[in-house]
Amino acid sequence: MRLLIDECVDIELKVILAAKGFECRTVREMGYSGKRNGELLTLAEGEFDVLITIDKSIRYQHNFTGRKIAVLIIRPKTSKLADILPHLPAVVAALSLIRSGQVVYVESGN
Repeated sequence: MRLLIDECVDIELKVILAAKGFECRTVREMGYSGKRNGELLTLAEGEFDVLITIDKSIRYQHNFTGRKIAVLIIRPKTSKLADILPHLPAVVAALSLIRSGQVVYVESGN
């Protein structure tokens, strides 16, 4: 599975997910830094299966019906890796089920 890690997410998540067998790139690596969400999604479609972000507003800004990419939104307290790591088991579980066009939240308590 090809994952794109949004620029608002600690880039160390890439290393952790890659160690779990996911093909990961960051928005910065792809040259997508500073792109608005709609443009980012369009650029990422076809290249990636899932965009991983902590931007909870993305769901309300775009229609995902028919999109060829899914979005996984992690809901940590902050964007720091220490706050993201407790969500890792739920992230990996969600990635095994997520499908194109879906928006899935991973929140505390998951």
